[in-house]
Amino acid sequence: MASDTGEVTCAVCDKTFPPAEVRRVSDTTRGTKAALQSQLPGIQPDQHVCLPDIARMRRLFLEQLLEKERGELTALDEQVLYSLETGTLVADEPDAGWDEARSFGERAADAVARFGGSWTFILLFCFILVLWMLVNATGFLLGSFDPYPFILLNLVLSCIAALQAPIIMMSQRRQEAKDRLRSENDYKVNLKAELEIRHLHEKLDLHLHRQWERLASIQRLQIELLEEAAHGADPRK
Repeated sequence: MASDTGEVTCAVCDKTFPPAEVRRVSDTTRGTKAALQSQLPGIQPDQHVCLPDIARMRRLFLEQLLEKERGELTALDEQVLYSLETGTLVADEPDAGWDEARSFGERAADAVARFGGSWTFILLFCFILVLWMLVNATGFLLGSFDPYPFILLNLVLSCIAALQAPIIMMSQRRQEAKDRLRSENDYKVNLKAELEIRHLHEKLDLHLHRQWERLASIQRLQIELLEEAAHGADPRK
C-alpha cells in the first residue's frame, strides 16, 4: 500500500520505504515466496515487501533447505547465511596479520623449521659430520677428543634430533592452523557460490515464466485483433 508521500508499506514489518527499496511478493523467487507464505499465510501476491525482509526470508528458506539436505547447520553454514543476508564478504585472508602476530618463539620455530628443511642444512650437517670423524680418526689439529666409535658425536646428534623435532612440530602446527583457515574459507566460498547459483537459476526461471506469460497475452491479443479484422472484412457479418 502506497502512502501520501509516495512511500510503500511493507507487508511484513509495516514500515514505509521508498518504491526502490520494496518488491512485490509476485516478483520474488520461489524460495523467498515460500518462506513469506509460511510466515504470513495471508499475504497476497500484489503486496510489497522491503528488501531487508526479503533477505531475511531468503535466509530462512536457505536454512530450511540446508537443514533438509545436510542436517544440523554448522557455524560455517551460519556465517555463509549471514553473508548472504547482509551482502558482506564471506572469505577472510588467513595471511593477513598472521606474521605480525607471531611471538619471538614462533618466529624462531619457523626459522629453525625453514633452515632444517633446506639443502643448506643437509650439506652443512654432512660436512660437519665428515670433518668431526676425520679429526677424531686422524688426530689432526685438535687431537682425538671423541675417538671411535664417536660416542660424543652420537650424543650431539641425539640432542639435536630431540630439540629439532618439537621445534619443527610447533611450526607445522601453526601451518596446519593456516591451512585449516584456508579450507574453511574455501568451504564458505563454495557454499555461498552454490546457493547464489541456485538463487540465480530461480530468478532466471521467474523471468522466463513472465516472458512466456507476456508472449501468450500478446498472442491472444493478436488473435483477437485478427478475428475482429476478419469479421469487419466479411460483408455478410
